[in-house]
Amino acid sequence: RSNIEKISEFIFRDVQPGFKKHCQEVGGGFIVAGQNYGQGSSREHAALAPMYLGIKAVIAKSFARIHLANLVNFGIVPFTFVNEADYDNIDEGDVLKITDLHDLQPGKNMNVVNTTKNTSFEVAHTLSQLDIDILMAGGRLNYIKMGK
Repeated sequence: RSNIEKISEFIFRDVQPGFKKHCQEVGGGFIVAGQNYGQGSSREHAALAPMYLGIKAVIAKSFARIHLANLVNFGIVPFTFVNEADYDNIDEGDVLKITDLHDLQPGKNMNVVNTTKNTSFEVAHTLSQLDIDILMAGGRLNYIKMGK
């Protein structure tokens, strides 16, 4: 249970074989998900393993409450689609970019550019200023190390 490298081999293996290898080749990226992302086990491993693979954000239709908190604790930004129909316009392999992530503020929507399709869409979040500070530090442990 404590071998994160080994655990990361099994992330999304049934829906996207080779996910770990792809993340390693491109240096992480985003996860695009449907309803209630993270539902099931509330163990930290569900957020820790994607962090290990360099995942920077999850864009979902909705999140399981405990998993959303775990994502923040491990430095992964949880976003929701402002317009859920935008989910259907993203294909596996599309390159997504958030240019103003360092301007993340409570209640402020962000713009995501799909550079593959030359389109963009808005995402929202429910993050507090403390959540944002934790994310900008790279996760809760880094935040604590900074003496916050």
